[in-house]
Amino acid sequence: MAEEDEVVSKTFRALVENADRKFARVRDFPSYGRAQGQHYFQKVFKAYMRLWKYQQEHRTELVKAGLNRWEIGEIAGRIGQLYFGQYMRTSEARFLVEAYIFYEAILKRKYFEGCKVRDLGVRFKELRFYARFLLVSLILNRTEMVKVIVEKLRALVDDCKANFRETNFKEWKLVVQEIVRFMNVDTTFTITGARPFRYCAMFDCHPSSVPYVARFHAKKVLKFREAILMSYHRNEVKFAELTLDAYRMLQCLEWEPSGSFYQKHQAEPKENGVAVDYSGASGLIDMNLAAEMTDPSLPPNPRKAILYRPSVTHLIAAMATICEELPPESIILVYLSASGKPGHVTASPVENSGGSRRTTKSKLASHNSLELNKSTPESHINGKKGSSDFYEDYLWLGPKANRGSSNLYPGDIIPFTRRPLFLIIDSDSSHAFKVLHGAERGEKAALLLSPLRPMFKDPSSADIIQNGSQFSFFLTSPLQAFCQMVGFSLSDSDVEVLTSAENILSTAFSKWEVILCKSPSLDLVWAQVLSDPFLRRLIVRFIFCRAVLSAFCPPEGSDQYLPVCLPQLPNSLSPKSNVVQSAVSHLADHLKVADCFHFDNM
Repeated sequence: MAEEDEVVSKTFRALVENADRKFARVRDFPSYGRAQGQHYFQKVFKAYMRLWKYQQEHRTELVKAGLNRWEIGEIAGRIGQLYFGQYMRTSEARFLVEAYIFYEAILKRKYFEGCKVRDLGVRFKELRFYARFLLVSLILNRTEMVKVIVEKLRALVDDCKANFRETNFKEWKLVVQEIVRFMNVDTTFTITGARPFRYCAMFDCHPSSVPYVARFHAKKVLKFREAILMSYHRNEVKFAELTLDAYRMLQCLEWEPSGSFYQKHQAEPKENGVAVDYSGASGLIDMNLAAEMTDPSLPPNPRKAILYRPSVTHLIAAMATICEELPPESIILVYLSASGKPGHVTASPVENSGGSRRTTKSKLASHNSLELNKSTPESHINGKKGSSDFYEDYLWLGPKANRGSSNLYPGDIIPFTRRPLFLIIDSDSSHAFKVLHGAERGEKAALLLSPLRPMFKDPSSADIIQNGSQFSFFLTSPLQAFCQMVGFSLSDSDVEVLTSAENILSTAFSKWEVILCKSPSLDLVWAQVLSDPFLRRLIVRFIFCRAVLSAFCPPEGSDQYLPVCLPQLPNSLSPKSNVVQSAVSHLADHLKVADCFHFDNM
């Protein structure tokens, strides 16, 4: 019998080594590129499934041979890590849900907790498990689970500091600080009843505009298949390698499951009518739960490559790879959020309340003229584009100044306009990218460019390091961005106030969608993507953002405080149009902040 146990143990160790070798091959594969890593992923996943099944079938023998519970947890954690990696490469929700299932099982079965192993290596494995589970739970909006894990991680870090005094756990203290800071800013945690960032059929599919959208047909229709998301600001709010702005945009470009997954409490699994004791040697993990938690009727999410602090060459390589593999009749969305100057922190000097508007008007006008003269080349003012126009201002991607190698210029984007491009630039030098309009090399690009400066009633809110980008916030959560701008606290408000405000926006957006569908002057660039729900929602939210900022900022010298879209959207939806101004006015009146705005036609 002992000989048989030894064979089982050796076979198990061989399977572990084989799976780990395969895992090392796929761990660092880039998150973009269709072909890369798929073959290896299938092989490593098969190896871990074989390993998992083997340890289930021979658990008794393995325990006798000295198998530790944390080793089972590590195998389950690797499988969860594989699932999450595949989600990051494909954006398929089922992979994210599978990762959550495995991580939750590790937590409930206490594979790491209570083993009383004074082994620093095991403690680090447990710390990494909590950090990975936090990221998965955060993306899935499992707020209660995030809070639970944060407390467990905090307690574990304190325990490690007390029991391993010779080891510095400073980096893990920073991890705890990161997630706490993230939670304090993320509205999912701070606003009760806040609507999800993801596209939700219940909230975002407006019944009155559905027939018009369904009948709408452009000469050319593009499918939204791919996206690149990049946010690069010094000391910006982030957790792991996911910045706040990238997190918001990631969620904005995914479907919210129409089922009740986010509110669903899983029943404890039972065997023969008896509840399973998770503290025992159970290796059962229900791998069919993902089918219950995902909605097969939803279209696939567009694939998203999230680049964390990339170099300019890395960003360009990713864009080149994705553009090369882009299917015919498809469009790629590129979201770039970064400062235009090394170490520059965007902040607004304007306090838009009461008499402050009058006192700052002349200062703003003079500052605007200086900015325009400084940032706009003479050839561009005269309507001509010289080669220097494409290499004047830039986005700055780098930890320190290094003679331009960290500068992403508008000219760097031109080669990618051979494919349909939906470009969102969020920067204090975003307007420099206007020169791309008319300079495309094959396909006319859709450009959404942020204001050069944010605007807030409370100037302290303008700190992008503390609160994320205002423009990106408007595109991903317009009501919350509006309230942040005027200093209205949704977290202290009645849920009914929030619901009524959302309904005002929903009614307005529905009207604007109808106008877009019926407009004879709608440029083909916008028409060919209007059928896509994600891109249509971004366009409508841009219209709202532009109208709000137009009515909020001083009437004179407001160019640097307004976003820009190229080609132009129809005049019927301009900030001055009655249908747009009336919606902003209605919302302002409802929240009792109308004194913050000026309306020309009201």
